[in-house]
Amino acid sequence: MRPVGKHDSRNSMKMKRRKSQVKKKARLKRQKADRKAERAPGAAKKAAAPKKAKAAAAPAPAPSAPAASEGTPPAAD
Repeated sequence: MRPVGKHDSRNSMKMKRRKSQVKKKARLKRQKADRKAERAPGAAKKAAAPKKAKAAAAPAPAPSAPAASEGTPPAAD
C-alpha cells in the first residue's frame, strides 16, 4: 500500500521549487563570499577610483545651476 496524505514523503513540485531555490541562494551566497575573499586586497584600489570620478563629476553640475539662478534675479530687477 502506498503512503497517502501526511505519510507521503514524496516532494510536490512546489516543494521541489522551494528546495531548489534555497540551494540556489546558498550557492550564490557562497560564490559571492568566495569572490569577495579573492579580490579583498585589491578592492580598496578599485573602489577608490570610481569614488574620485563621481566626486569630480558631481561638483561640476552643482555650481552651474546656482550661477544661472544668481544671474537671473538681477536681470528681473
